[in-house]
Amino acid sequence: MRLFIVANTDKPRVQPALERMLPWLSQRVEVVGVDNDHRTDFKNINCDAVLVLGGDGTLLSAAHRLAGRQIPLLGVNFGRLGFLAGFTPEQFENRFEDFLAGKLPIRQRDSIEVSVLPSGVPCKAGDCDEVAKHRRFVSTALNDAVVTSGPPYHMIELQIGVGGEGGVRYFGDGVIVATSSGSTAYNVSAGGPIMSTGVEALCITPICPHSLSFRPVVISIKSTIVIHAERVNEGTTLQCDGERPTSIAAGEKIVIRRDPHPVLLVENPDSREWRALAEKLNWAAGPVYNSEESKHA
Repeated sequence: MRLFIVANTDKPRVQPALERMLPWLSQRVEVVGVDNDHRTDFKNINCDAVLVLGGDGTLLSAAHRLAGRQIPLLGVNFGRLGFLAGFTPEQFENRFEDFLAGKLPIRQRDSIEVSVLPSGVPCKAGDCDEVAKHRRFVSTALNDAVVTSGPPYHMIELQIGVGGEGGVRYFGDGVIVATSSGSTAYNVSAGGPIMSTGVEALCITPICPHSLSFRPVVISIKSTIVIHAERVNEGTTLQCDGERPTSIAAGEKIVIRRDPHPVLLVENPDSREWRALAEKLNWAAGPVYNSEESKHA
């Protein structure tokens, strides 16, 4: 097996782990390269899998640079949560032989394609070829696409439409469109729902809406979302998975649809999604009692 390694050496535990793992890995696989500066062009790497040492952000960056190439990502978590990077260093070493034998599950994770159409360009959002022809910007996201108001931080006005239906006017600080994989990221912080990673859906979550009734909405991932920038700020931007943002001007349209190339993740068979919510997000935690006696009061 040919293995390429992405190592986020900004995290203090990664460099020592990489130095320890490399001789061990080289006895079992062909290590074709190591990226520790986030600059490698993944279009030209020739490998069977990518080992990611870092956290969810490191894995998202690696998925972004793969640009749709169907190469499995195996994430070893040195970050805080590790929803995407599902292995601890110990679990990775214990399970690596199973991975080489093809015994670990490799799941397809839905991602989204995000296009920006210039103002005044007549284009049917549901026509993929037309969108590709006229767009000025395109990116993909495994977690989410986020429109933020930006400086001078006045409310912005957007029209949000789904599946060819007319847009709904929205005032606020921006909007998040999250996949099921990204539902536990910015989406949940903004009050959106947690979705199981097996759910083929997107969630549209407003950021600080100027309304008591605008709530997050879950829709089919087969739907096409069109966000029309009616009124924005000088600093209004679109950002996909935390990558470099692009500015959004009044009159432009953002078209979001299911990307035809899912991201392949090697999953940890020892991990349980339901349990992970409780352990990583402290979900459904009970009250903190003052004493043992008070628990039985």
